Amino acid sequence: MAIKTAERVSREASDNYVFQRSRLAYVEASRLVAGKVLEIGTGTGYGAEIIAPATESFTTIDKCRSEELGILPANVTFVEAKVPPLPFADASFDYVVSFQVIEHIRNDKAFVDEVYRVLKPGGKFIVSTPNKPMSLTRNPWHVREYSAAEFKALLSPFSAIEARGVEGNEQVWEYYQKNKESVHRIMRFDILRMQWWLPRWLLQLPYDIMNRINRRRLHSTNRSLTEGITMEDYSVVDVHDRCFDLFYIATK
Repeated sequence: MAIKTAERVSREASDNYVFQRSRLAYVEASRLVAGKVLEIGTGTGYGAEIIAPATESFTTIDKCRSEELGILPANVTFVEAKVPPLPFADASFDYVVSFQVIEHIRNDKAFVDEVYRVLKPGGKFIVSTPNKPMSLTRNPWHVREYSAAEFKALLSPFSAIEARGVEGNEQVWEYYQKNKESVHRIMRFDILRMQWWLPRWLLQLPYDIMNRINRRRLHSTNRSLTEGITMEDYSVVDVHDRCFDLFYIATK
């Protein structure tokens, strides 16, 4: 079976733990958005399926079009471009959503400034990113990760910031602990702590391979646990250190 990058969350059963968490962000956003909405980071397109029905128009942008991105709804437009900058006029959108993207952006300040620019006055930026204290190892696909305070500081151009986070119930924590144990078994061989000083590009392929093998092994030995996690096992709460993701709503 081919190795897929874990940075593109898929519907593969071994990805279910992450997929259900990712779906929650879109469902939460769908309850908030209206009018003209921009998504930064199309991925495989499952987010468009969730949010687009709540919008007047939904524009989604990514650096490349996923092979899994099928026929889009009538009010959805796909734009292929690298960001930043954003190829849109000032004050074009009522909402901008971007989930699990900003940690990949080298110039994150420019990214935030561009989001601010394309939002209408009073518009909102709904954004998620991994919560740094919960990371089990270095992810070489991420330029950086953020604590709750660091992420709030990054969003300082906005007039108001609602700091929320995604937490999980006991079933989610059981999976997390099993994953943590598995990752630690793998990382015990990194006696020179190479993950922390080798360049990111050199680690990306090995990380993808080991991450995918680890997820599939966990699935094969804990099938009912892995497949039994649903979106309802996660919730959006006031942010704290044990949240898996930061989920912030910033108002222009």
